[in-house]
Amino acid sequence: MSIIRSLRFWGLQREIKTKFNILKIKTIVINFFVKRVKFFFVLVWLILAGQVSFAASPAIRLQCEHLPDPIGIDNPHPRLSWQVQSQLQTSYSITVSTDSLGLVKDDKQSDQWKSTARSTQQMVTYTGKALQPFTKYYWKVTANGKPSGIASFETGMMAPSDWKGDWLISQRDREFKPAPYFRKSFELQKKIVSARAYIAAAGLYELYLNGNKVGDHVLDPMYTRFDRRNLYVTYDVTKQLQQGKNAIGVILGNGWYNFQSIAAWFFDKAPWRGEPCFCMDLRITYSDGTVQTISTDHTWKTTASNITFNSIYAGEHVDDMQTLSGWKEAGFEDTTWDNARIIGAPSKHIVAQALYPIRDIAKLTPVSCKKFNDTDYVFDLGRNFAGVSELRINGGPGTIVKLKHGEKLYPNGHVDLSNIDFFYPASNGDFPFATDIYKLNGKRTESFRPLFNYKGFQYVEVTSSKPVKLDKGNLNGIVMHSDVPQAGQLSSSNSIINQLWNAANNSYTSNLFGYPTDCPQREKNGWTADAALAVETGLYNYDSITIYEKWLADMRDEQQANGMLPGIVPSSGWGYQGYNTVDWISALVIVPWEMYQFYGDSKALSDNYEAMCRYVNHLDETYPNGLISEGLGDREELHQEADIELTSSAYYYQDAMILMKTAKLFGRIADEQKYTVLALKIKTAFNHKFYHADSHNYGSGLQTENSMALYYGLVPASNKALVAANLVKSVTTGGLHLDVGVLGNKAILNALSENGYVDVAYRLVCNVGYPSWGYWMKHGMTTLAESWDMQTSLNHIFMGEFSAWFYKGLGGINIDEHDPGFHHILLKPYIPAGLDRFETSHDGPYGNITSGWKTENGKVIYTAIIPPNSSADLALNLRGKVVTTTHLLPGTYHFQFKSDGE
Repeated sequence: MSIIRSLRFWGLQREIKTKFNILKIKTIVINFFVKRVKFFFVLVWLILAGQVSFAASPAIRLQCEHLPDPIGIDNPHPRLSWQVQSQLQTSYSITVSTDSLGLVKDDKQSDQWKSTARSTQQMVTYTGKALQPFTKYYWKVTANGKPSGIASFETGMMAPSDWKGDWLISQRDREFKPAPYFRKSFELQKKIVSARAYIAAAGLYELYLNGNKVGDHVLDPMYTRFDRRNLYVTYDVTKQLQQGKNAIGVILGNGWYNFQSIAAWFFDKAPWRGEPCFCMDLRITYSDGTVQTISTDHTWKTTASNITFNSIYAGEHVDDMQTLSGWKEAGFEDTTWDNARIIGAPSKHIVAQALYPIRDIAKLTPVSCKKFNDTDYVFDLGRNFAGVSELRINGGPGTIVKLKHGEKLYPNGHVDLSNIDFFYPASNGDFPFATDIYKLNGKRTESFRPLFNYKGFQYVEVTSSKPVKLDKGNLNGIVMHSDVPQAGQLSSSNSIINQLWNAANNSYTSNLFGYPTDCPQREKNGWTADAALAVETGLYNYDSITIYEKWLADMRDEQQANGMLPGIVPSSGWGYQGYNTVDWISALVIVPWEMYQFYGDSKALSDNYEAMCRYVNHLDETYPNGLISEGLGDREELHQEADIELTSSAYYYQDAMILMKTAKLFGRIADEQKYTVLALKIKTAFNHKFYHADSHNYGSGLQTENSMALYYGLVPASNKALVAANLVKSVTTGGLHLDVGVLGNKAILNALSENGYVDVAYRLVCNVGYPSWGYWMKHGMTTLAESWDMQTSLNHIFMGEFSAWFYKGLGGINIDEHDPGFHHILLKPYIPAGLDRFETSHDGPYGNITSGWKTENGKVIYTAIIPPNSSADLALNLRGKVVTTTHLLPGTYHFQFKSDGE
């Protein structure tokens, strides 16, 4: 074995570039440390004493509430986080001030808060003077004596009393189809220093100032349980106002608030349902220090828009012959418009939307346009995605154009909705599923895209009532989703792995619209199990914590007094019966725990701890024997379904274990003991009922049953090898054969790799025979299917655990749950035969972690990057043989081996 290793260790560097035998390498390494041991002890003592700091660049990536420079937050104790570029932070000082210039000149100057500690901690909670509403705060971090740049956060409505505006609706009712316009004209005479628009809505809105759209968000605000919590959004509109005449324009859409078409989940009967409404304050600060607020009140004007119908499921209908030019600009004559009507707020809780918003992410051009005749065209946008289509068209006045969106084509080439529209009743009549309808005015080239809708699709069929000429240049697809930063990267020499990783990312983001959903076309529902099954895949690949925090608040809004939740969150009331089983509702426990693991931030656990306890306590009261007999089970299974009592009880055990660990984290000793006892009761009952000592199988020995028992830690140590061997046998007999549904899908790769069979898991994930994930790729899928046979939704994420496994099982980037947030990394890469190049990286709280290898000239070169202030224990496995184990400090490391492992 030869080795090349760059040691970047507290400023000392040494490269071993010459080939040595193993004894010589050991001697060199031992001498290296022996010669410097006294120096290291002295250095550590000086560091701990605060006498030495590293000559390092300052802290970077300063964030408040996991967002860069947010405005309009309302948390009185926001979290402040940062990264460092040195290898070890030994101390920090945070200064918060309302005086930015003073903060630049002197990091000791603070009129708000200063916190100093000798610590490696890189996130703290603000505990200074009470934050005031509508105030911008500046802050910086001094790490190891080096000051960072200046970051900021700005407060919004810190209390309900800070709102001045009334809630407005039109003069219609909830059955009136056209979307309402609202407008307000006003004049400003003084010099404007700053201006903020604060707007809350039940439904959806588009906001305009002086004719121009405000912000780059779409589909605001995010969907909540409207009668329990509403979100407001803050915009900096300083540059959009002017001295003299100004005008505000607002369009309201139905969103999830006012379902005028029916679907399977009874949103048309939701307890909150009503005509869309909104409340707004435009707060303007002048150069003389005075403040003026333009608020919603009875003087605002309203009328019907040219959007004659809009529905989350059906689509959007627009009559361009009814378009009112200039309605959102100053000087428009609105004397014939009605006065808006004041109503009560939809709920008592109007809180900040503190998360990454939905935005337009990319524009897709069609790969083909098939013309059937001069009134029927089908566009193929090349891949499945979530978003809208944008059409540019010329046609005669009154021409009706329909845009039908789907994931499949019939054999004759027309768009086929049969896999996604079966929950949408035909009785909706004039409101067809996933179809936008546009009526041309015929006076110009017209451009149309819906404002209050999104769909999941690859194909668009455009039909018209009169002949039109269309080609690939007339239509685009607009990719939309919550604009969360990408946190993970992957590349490899295996095309199936690359395709699977991209498909999983496409499906994950297609199902991230302010909350995690199951599919972007058929349902758009926040199914709890889908979120729990995909949370690791999501967090390895994307910085999604703000979306999950919002969704967990939705869960708390939905929780009943006994602790139970519906199967979908938010919910109209549907899903509390029959869909609220432990294998689905455990998301309430699993998601906060995973957030803590990935970020080292315990706020989600703290916020949801009581809700988690209520839920698990209810299970304990309902199922005193430790086993749960009800559940939705291993959905989308192929042949035999796993025993529901086994799968549900495995989730129950996981919940008890997470609560035990969480109680320990928070120092709740009595709770820790309580859930320790509960977990032991479940495990004992589970093994007594389901383990068969004669065959060393759980249940019937199905792949889901054995893999879940292994993955969730229910198998005693003495039996693990035997159960794992049976799992391997069931996979390899007759070829690499998958026989799992969604629950087994989550467990099987992890169960194999965690029990010494990474090679089997790798071959399984690369298989392209039916059924497999690779089979989907072989048949041209660009997202993940709901079912193995690809006959239902083609854009689901709950089968996507393999993407997280790429990071864990192959790249080996594993979390140490005792030191989470990748502060300490359990680095266990596995280099299988035949995979010549593979690299994963993840941007965690401390920076970039990289693990990967390449094969050159009969040698395998492995590279690891450990971010500043972190550490890792490396156990590198080359084709079933552990070839090196070592402890890594921050830096870049290169290891080289012969390809045969020697």
